Amino acid sequence: MMVQLNRRTFVAALVVAVLAGGALGAFTATRAELWRQPAVAQTPATPLPIVPVQMPPQGGTFAAIAEAIKPAVININTVARGAGLQGRTPFEEYFGEEFFRRFFGEVPERIPQRSLGSGVIVDPTGIALTNAHVVERATEIEVVTLDGGKHKAKVIGVDKKTDLAVLKLDDGKSTFKYARLGDSDRVQVGDWVLAVGSPFGLQATVTAGIISAKARQLDQGPFDDFLQTDAAINPGNSGGPLVNMQGEVVGINTAIVAGGSGIGFAIPSNMARKIYTELRDKGRVTRGWLGVSIQQLTPELARSFGAKDSKGVLINEVVPDSPAAKAGLKPGDILLEFEGRPMEATGDLQRAVGFFSPDHVAKVKVWRDQSEKILEIKVGQAPQERQVQQQRPGGRARSMLGLEVRPVTPDIARQLNLRSTDGVVVVRVEDGSAAAEAGVQRGDVIKQLNGQAVRTMPDFERLTRDVKEGDPLTVLLQRGQMSLYVAFRVGRG
Repeated sequence: MMVQLNRRTFVAALVVAVLAGGALGAFTATRAELWRQPAVAQTPATPLPIVPVQMPPQGGTFAAIAEAIKPAVININTVARGAGLQGRTPFEEYFGEEFFRRFFGEVPERIPQRSLGSGVIVDPTGIALTNAHVVERATEIEVVTLDGGKHKAKVIGVDKKTDLAVLKLDDGKSTFKYARLGDSDRVQVGDWVLAVGSPFGLQATVTAGIISAKARQLDQGPFDDFLQTDAAINPGNSGGPLVNMQGEVVGINTAIVAGGSGIGFAIPSNMARKIYTELRDKGRVTRGWLGVSIQQLTPELARSFGAKDSKGVLINEVVPDSPAAKAGLKPGDILLEFEGRPMEATGDLQRAVGFFSPDHVAKVKVWRDQSEKILEIKVGQAPQERQVQQQRPGGRARSMLGLEVRPVTPDIARQLNLRSTDGVVVVRVEDGSAAAEAGVQRGDVIKQLNGQAVRTMPDFERLTRDVKEGDPLTVLLQRGQMSLYVAFRVGRG
């Protein structure tokens, strides 16, 4: 509330100030006189350290980098045929392909689905990096270079878990200008970068910005470790390079925030280099495997295990006869370090193990029985996910259900606004599975199976251990503040 004084009140206030000891002099002092008043003693503030500031490039530096990198950046045009429901008529989509064929004859050829993306040549023989989602369904790939040249390309290999793919242009018979892969570990928040690609099909578009964050987790997969940038990235930039001020590729642009502005993400070049090398040499990626199930260590769990703090990854399951089991890892161990690197989150361990060479020995530090222990593990090669599920206790049931679940920790309960930690939370639903068709979603909490309560992971394991293909299953789910039942037959999509 603002107080307004009339003239009489103001004069009275001045008189009171004079009678109070000459405060009027202070009231009428000039600004210079106020600066001369004795300073109140204060604790000296600690100044921030002076650091050399990297100013935006001047005198055409951006232009020089752009001109150097653009010849290595390619526009990727793909054509896909017969991809799922794409290109179907509404009648065929509703009644199904068999019904349509019975009454209307042979199904006509699908309408080609076209898409645009970007990529970057990283070898003079025409080997290029791009995103897996740009080329994964492509039956034809045409690459356009900066000079307008058109080249046929084929996929050497695709790694969906990191969303990376490697292409070869002109079967390696031509020579191309190429870009160098830099060291993404040396990138710092605040560093200047350029994003180059073909947003909306506009070839050789260059945008500038900074690295705004590192190690971003987007829940896209176990190997999320994105660089975040405010350099403008739009649809069509996927697969193009993020370049530092030395003209080196430090990231492969891959994702944006829907409806966001100035928020884009790139796969770090060090991750891309490893995937690229394996796909180029072997056509596939081999990953390390321990054979454990893990969860985030919360402060409550840390206290219950007598740990010093909540840094580390809690092992809640060990696959029989796995590398972890042979090395002596146990449920309840808190894994603190892998090959000398601190493990502060589940993603840290997944990436460290996944990119570790199979059949090599790794040293791990664990917290067990109120003390730290060092174990040596001969890391294995990751088997197919379904095989891993079948090796786990109750894994066959989880595989047939098409679900992956985890315990409801106190942190998860808070995030999902749950009243208790009873139940198991769905962390993954297989596309096309019966559960997915019935409407089960990631983040749902399973409370009952066929009328029997599910309070813990052992409950879930016990109730799904003996299910067979075709068995009916009624599931009570909690989704936010809502409860709902879904029903489906096991193993039938």
